[in-house]
Amino acid sequence: MQSRCTILKRLTKLAKKLVSREQEIQLEPELQSYPRKTHGVSRSDISENALKVLYRLHKAGYDAYLVGGGVRDLLLRHQPKDFDVATNATPEQVRRLFRNCRLVGRRFRLAHILFGRDVIEVATLRGHHEEESKHAKQDDSGRLLRDNVYGSIDEDAERRDFTVNGLYYDISDFSIRDYFGGMEDLKARRLRLIGDPAKRYSEDPVRMLRAVRFATKLEFDLDPSAAKPIYKMAPLLGDIPAARLFEETLKLFMSGKGLENFRMMREFGLFAPMFPMQDKMMNGEESDKIISLVEAVLRNTDDRVNADKPVTPAFLYAAMLWYPMQSLMAKRTSKGVSHYDAMIAACNEVVSAQSKTISMPRRFSTPAQEIWQMQSRLEKRSGARAFRAFEHPRFRAAYDFLVLRGEAEGGEVAELARWWTKFVDGDDQARRLMVRNLGSDGGQRRRRRPRRRKPAGQSKPDA
Repeated sequence: MQSRCTILKRLTKLAKKLVSREQEIQLEPELQSYPRKTHGVSRSDISENALKVLYRLHKAGYDAYLVGGGVRDLLLRHQPKDFDVATNATPEQVRRLFRNCRLVGRRFRLAHILFGRDVIEVATLRGHHEEESKHAKQDDSGRLLRDNVYGSIDEDAERRDFTVNGLYYDISDFSIRDYFGGMEDLKARRLRLIGDPAKRYSEDPVRMLRAVRFATKLEFDLDPSAAKPIYKMAPLLGDIPAARLFEETLKLFMSGKGLENFRMMREFGLFAPMFPMQDKMMNGEESDKIISLVEAVLRNTDDRVNADKPVTPAFLYAAMLWYPMQSLMAKRTSKGVSHYDAMIAACNEVVSAQSKTISMPRRFSTPAQEIWQMQSRLEKRSGARAFRAFEHPRFRAAYDFLVLRGEAEGGEVAELARWWTKFVDGDDQARRLMVRNLGSDGGQRRRRRPRRRKPAGQSKPDA
């Protein structure tokens, strides 16, 4: 005889399936097809390599669609960043069609068609999974751990996240297929989730970050039904792998809308699970100074991205972690640890702590630490120190960071930043004069001990 506990578990599981099935019935997709003459998507605007993939799949007898952000951006008259393809061919069948294909992904099996540096991503149309199997798996919170169940285009449309991303450009007749009113949402500039928002967020909590990113990127209004669950479900981001969140932070903060995304993330409570140390300090006594620095760096990054200038995550993380690092360093120096040793230990500790939620590759964490260490070097300007710091490979990044610190903190930091600005803008003669005018205390110059002279009358002994 089965135990009561086992029976209750089975009944609970069955009830969840019934509720889920009821929601699926209520959200039955309704196809609306837009012929070529009624929409603005032209093949001349589609990547040549994407067209090659679409035509070859279609010629081999498979369904082939351009889908996702590529269709959305073309309809909005934006230049798509990439073109994704959906098909009813399995990844293995796609690989047999294309010699320049490789299969990637464990959670979602995808085919990448390589044309030099250009990569066309091909995904098989996905279906629903009723029970856990070797192709699909969920954790206790509902997050999808593995999902390689294939289905029809109708089922695939239900699996898309937002209605504006659920539009399909059919290469067979050049029409656009819309199952959930995505075309109407594009006209209304509205961002709406497909299905029950709470359920979709629990399947993949990163969708909450995508909601913020798309709302700012497209300048759309986030539908109230999509916004309401975020406040309570934001802590689910703590279960996302740190490496995946690192990629998401790059999209959020280094795409030209970093400042808007930062403010929106704080509004919805999404910043805290990703940057717990910073969020705690932003709600403390020195919150204004800390928020000002982060916003100044994000504003600077946005300006550089929009001007097509290079940006690096190292500079961003140097700003995000500066004050947590300073707090840890102050605790050590108060216990008698030297300034240098306290800084090195604090740098390592704060990077290690941050990597628990968002991984920081060494190629970015090391330059960030060098920017921090250069801040103390920029304070010491006497003699040849200013010129040696000026020639350091990290000087420009450290100087830019000092200027932004001056804007946020004012006082001595702002004065130091103004001095270095004059030094950078001046010629060699002006720089030497600036260093000479610092005085004996300029840049914390160390006083030399007087040499001990031998008493008169003493001579060296004979060999």
